[in-house]
Amino acid sequence: MILCTHGNIVNKYKFDDIKLGMKESFQVDITEEMLKKFCEITGDINPLHNDLEYAKSKGYKEKVVYGMLTASFLSTLAGVYLPGKYSLIHSVETIFKKPVFVSDSPLTIEGTISDINTDFKQITITFTILNSKSIKVCRGTMKVGVLEDGE
Repeated sequence: MILCTHGNIVNKYKFDDIKLGMKESFQVDITEEMLKKFCEITGDINPLHNDLEYAKSKGYKEKVVYGMLTASFLSTLAGVYLPGKYSLIHSVETIFKKPVFVSDSPLTIEGTISDINTDFKQITITFTILNSKSIKVCRGTMKVGVLEDGE
């Protein structure tokens, strides 16, 4: 069994700890190595993401970072930051506003609690992803269940 060892869970918010308007954010650097690994994992060999000359021929300054690689950090937002340890993502609605390039790093992933459903112990997180120039490249909402301790 292989375990992810990037560090400890930052937050351990329980359902009763969560309040409307709570915010969390973090930054991540996108690297060429991440593009290669994402390609290997998914099998997405689209040349827009893997061939600089092809990307330039389509009007981009660099290879375009996979949208789903960018969006994959929403898992970190919920699983590490908001609510953290007790999260279980139910759904994600993502809107890709602008292309992302490796040179856009770091990306800032921000989330805010915009709704709390007490019946289902579910929160709604409104999120944005900004590039290094503070341009919004992605936005949307996530519905996240908050597990009880020990579930």
